[in-house]
Amino acid sequence: MFKEVKIIGAGLAGSEAALQLAKRRIKVKLYEMRPAKTTGAHVTGDCAEFVCSNSLGSADIINASGLLKKEMEILGGELIKIAHENAVPAGNALAIAREDFAKAVTKRIEENENIELIREEVTEIPDGYVIIASGPLTSDKFADSIKRFTQSENLSFFDAIAPIVEVDSINFDKAFWASRYDKGEASYINCPMNKEEYEKFYNILINAPRIEQHQVDKNSKFFESCLPIEVLASRGIDTLRFGPMKPVGLVDKRTGIENYAVVQLRQDNSAKTLFNLVGFQTNLKWGAQKELLQSIPGLENVNIVRYGVMHRNTFINSSQILNPTLETAERNGLFFAGQITGTEGYTESIATGMLAGINMAARISGKEPVVLPQETMLGALTFYITDKAHLEHISSRDNSLRYLPPQPINSNWGILPNIDLPKKDRKNKKLKNELLAKRAIETMEKYCNAHLNARE
Repeated sequence: MFKEVKIIGAGLAGSEAALQLAKRRIKVKLYEMRPAKTTGAHVTGDCAEFVCSNSLGSADIINASGLLKKEMEILGGELIKIAHENAVPAGNALAIAREDFAKAVTKRIEENENIELIREEVTEIPDGYVIIASGPLTSDKFADSIKRFTQSENLSFFDAIAPIVEVDSINFDKAFWASRYDKGEASYINCPMNKEEYEKFYNILINAPRIEQHQVDKNSKFFESCLPIEVLASRGIDTLRFGPMKPVGLVDKRTGIENYAVVQLRQDNSAKTLFNLVGFQTNLKWGAQKELLQSIPGLENVNIVRYGVMHRNTFINSSQILNPTLETAERNGLFFAGQITGTEGYTESIATGMLAGINMAARISGKEPVVLPQETMLGALTFYITDKAHLEHISSRDNSLRYLPPQPINSNWGILPNIDLPKKDRKNKKLKNELLAKRAIETMEKYCNAHLNARE
């Protein structure tokens, strides 16, 4: 019997899942509603378009995101290879030329004989083998179909996008090139501030007008690791100086000064003509954004090519719907992947798309699905979002069990099983992370050799 897989959404997760299935010689129909129907955040119709930032985070394995990337490489991830091929300098992080990356992924998909890219909106969950990777910007009609299937309300949170500016409009008499602590190439543009300049910037920010939320969206929350800069600023005058504007490790070699605060800009395209403001996701009105950015030393006459915007992201309650394989408990052959599962971040989206593709192939071939060990970052991440037990707790008032509302989560060290250290080393965070990473990599390699490599 001929078997094909329908994948809904050609974002990061859907594109990765499609390539995983295609290399296993399984036919794929990949549905993408863009460019005919837009999301309000995407700007092209390309597959795997990066929206909020162009960074996949740290490439160092003693960083949780860096470890996840290493695990993807071990598992045979496809988009991580394309990301490295389209990398731009970003110190110790993996950042990509977003347009080049998306075009490269689109080309791979369009030229693959096992993938048919269909440019139309899907409004109902199809029959058969299906991977839903429609992302946090799922269309309203398809979201309603998911809601009916899951018999639960979709949850949402707000995500914000940082502005992008032209490098030629930056004043390098004030701005300087450096990476924090001189790690890697000096690939970030840094705009320094003294105390007086910072306080002027802060006062403009906290008094700037914001775009009004629609009434239907007012119960949605912000995702903690992607808060708009104005929300961070509302927590206190020094919050930004210990967050996205921290000056430590950034010294202008022309002066030898470590400044009071620093705004960093990261390369956004391969031509090095566009840079985005790191940590400056915002929901300010566009006129206010211009005034704010031009109050930053070095950006007095900056040309803004894309203003920051905010959009609502949708995700399911995976703990009540999915198994750790990312397959639904109620219907064999139906998987979810990407940010709609409640994982947050580009790397996490690609990783869950990869796992869904691998497990869909297993389902079709009659093989055991992959349930990764919790000692691995991807195994811990999928266990966390699908674990029913950790969402239950006893109410202090009436001792009744209830479900805590889930919130999107990144890869992080806290979701891994603990590792025993001698008492003298328990506060040595770097050592602990190194040991956790070593254990994860060894576990992943051993698992792949025993359960995957032999059967593929």
